[in-house]
Amino acid sequence: MYMGGTKRARLDELRTEANYHRQRLDLYRAKLYGGRPLNAARLEDFQRASDEAAARLAAALSDPRSG
Repeated sequence: MYMGGTKRARLDELRTEANYHRQRLDLYRAKLYGGRPLNAARLEDFQRASDEAAARLAAALSDPRSG
């Protein structure tokens, strides 16, 4: 199945964005488990950014126009 270069580039961008936000969240959580004091609002911001990026990727992957 051929996927246009623009669509492929967009999916790659969304994957990279989702990975980035997930990794930032994981690093912040690691600080929590390491006993460092954390800002709850910041943790929520990281969680929200990660969830939103994952949702954008999922929506793009399920888009019937993608293939």
